[in-house]
Amino acid sequence: MQIEVTSGELAAQDVDTIVVSVPEGSRRPGGAAGAINTASGGAINTMIASGAIRLSDGALTPVPVGDEIAARRAFVHGLGDRSKLTPRRTRSQAGALSRALRGVDAGSVAIAAQPDWLGSDLERGGQAIAEGFTLGLYRFDQHHTRSQDRPSGTVASLLIVERSERRAARVRAGVERGVIMGEAQNLTRDLANSPANLMTPTDMAARAQEIAEATGLECEIIEREEAERLGMGSYLSVAQGSDQPPKFIVLRYRGAPGRRSVALIGKGITFDSGGISIKPAGGMERMKADMSGAAAVLGAMQAIARLAPTINVTGIAPCTENLPNGSATKPGDVFYAMDGQSVEVINTDAEGRLVLADALGYARAHNCSPLIDVATLTGAMSIALGNVRAGVFANNDRLFRDLDRAGDEAGEPIWRFPLDDEYDNQIKSDVADIKNTGGRGAGSITAAKFLQRFAHDTPWAHFDIAGVMDNDRDRGEKVKGVAGTATRTLVEYVLARAG
Repeated sequence: MQIEVTSGELAAQDVDTIVVSVPEGSRRPGGAAGAINTASGGAINTMIASGAIRLSDGALTPVPVGDEIAARRAFVHGLGDRSKLTPRRTRSQAGALSRALRGVDAGSVAIAAQPDWLGSDLERGGQAIAEGFTLGLYRFDQHHTRSQDRPSGTVASLLIVERSERRAARVRAGVERGVIMGEAQNLTRDLANSPANLMTPTDMAARAQEIAEATGLECEIIEREEAERLGMGSYLSVAQGSDQPPKFIVLRYRGAPGRRSVALIGKGITFDSGGISIKPAGGMERMKADMSGAAAVLGAMQAIARLAPTINVTGIAPCTENLPNGSATKPGDVFYAMDGQSVEVINTDAEGRLVLADALGYARAHNCSPLIDVATLTGAMSIALGNVRAGVFANNDRLFRDLDRAGDEAGEPIWRFPLDDEYDNQIKSDVADIKNTGGRGAGSITAAKFLQRFAHDTPWAHFDIAGVMDNDRDRGEKVKGVAGTATRTLVEYVLARAG
């Protein structure tokens, strides 16, 4: 769907459907709503007074179209409580509105860039609306072969109308950025929603190369033999149970020659059976999305390349399957990571930290700083935070504050967890430097403590997105299925750091 911004009058736009958004408490709306009211012979004011138009959050009410309105249909969109309108809420409302309009087969749509909805920061407001529509209309339906299994309505295009060209230019800048951000997250969703037989490590590597060719990124795929030469024993210990070859993906964006590179690292387990420590069968199909961290990094790198900030960024996605063939890692086996540390594998279903260990080692070996990893790492995080916030661990206060701010901007809230030294005792091994699980208690924390050992003293943060990996229903800009969480937060962080 194409999103554009223009200056002029909403009533004059030659589209199928126009929409004006009005907050609760409005009796005689002004601005674009007032102009449409006048053009429709006072219908909007009359319908509000009679209660025929509800202005509660998300309500969509058809109104009569007069001869002075070019569109064939018009709707009033309720914004709810004016005092609660924020960019985060605007994004959510735009997502819900996009699906409501698709449900009525709205076709080409024009909406008014109203101050109540956009807020005082027109760029942020425009970005929020563009993200909301781009994300809200997403659907993963390419494997449905029958048309009746797909939504029948359309929103063919969106035109955002602002009376002033000066203000329209600011909205337009935000919309352009919002479309790039939304498309990046939708790429993440596509990758992680794909069935594991159609998104193997080899497929992930091919998609990374396509992204690089389309955006000018550098792409390197480290094959098994090279990984062995580099000493990535921790990563390869997970790969040895699968017939699919592992692919260690590296994408590089160079926007500031001569400076150190930020590292974005994503767990890329394209299917997680648990290995020898096999998972229960119920719900295992969801483990096709255990590469959501890697998918988020690929999506973020696409957006970063398109937005071209003055910064260097290295995206790292260590990809493999975790399966239990005759060569699979056994509980009790010991492996050596790239930085020389020895690891005892207690549970082969704690594999994500094993691949991330060597990804962190690779990033440090290439002088990257800070290091930010994203992973669907622990079920314990789902218990701790549910499906609202991602848990974040950091060894650097400033880095966490910057990520917290980026998460707020993206509408992806995070919550900081502790890294007290006392938790180290739980991952001490009797036969190696460290073991890969610390028992049931504080499972998310001990997983992060494991990763911290491989970050050493480099500024580092770890996103555990297990609880926010997917959505069970549509709400706002969120769509049922894999969420694509952290993609826009990573981009917002990089843009802010570049700025």
